[in-house]
Amino acid sequence: MSKPDETGRGRSGVSRRAFLKGSGAAAAATAMTGAPGLEAEAQGAEPVAGLTTITLTVNGTPHKVEVEPRTTLLEALRMGLNLTGAKPISVDGASGGSLVLVDDKPTSANTVLAMDMVGKKIVTVESLISGDRVDAVPMAFVHHDASQCGFCTPGFIIAVKAFLAKNPKATEAEIRAGLNGNLCRCGTYANIIPAVLEVVKGGGNG
Repeated sequence: MSKPDETGRGRSGVSRRAFLKGSGAAAAATAMTGAPGLEAEAQGAEPVAGLTTITLTVNGTPHKVEVEPRTTLLEALRMGLNLTGAKPISVDGASGGSLVLVDDKPTSANTVLAMDMVGKKIVTVESLISGDRVDAVPMAFVHHDASQCGFCTPGFIIAVKAFLAKNPKATEAEIRAGLNGNLCRCGTYANIIPAVLEVVKGGGNG
């Protein structure tokens, strides 16, 4: 049996030290030149496409925003247009915190893709609380202290606005059923219901 020399050189003529050194350099080079892409390819995933500029009509104004095919409407609103009213509370929209109006229908912005919203009319809570006249719904929420921490409030306001547009004379029971899809960790439901009833009685929900 041949005896390896001090550097660990065997029959192949390559020492263990040289082999390890070369392997380390190769690993470093791979990490610097796109290891994530290689990993995705190995898993059969398609590479993420580049940014695309689209136009979203939000609160009556067209806005150009850069998105990826996977960008949600919520991400486009919050990061692309700095409209942070809709909140990323739940990934499946179960909390109602990311609600906006899309063609007058309440829609969880984190469950739809921004690219699919091109050509649609998007309304966010910002349109109801800005300008010279604040909408009756947020005003009623303030009057009845129905916000507390305020994190879920924008979703509730949008839900109420959409619900009362179809049910302007809603009863308390109908309001409770209509807002069943919105959750509040602070538990301000006892104040939200009177706030909505105030709008119904005041007729300012048009």
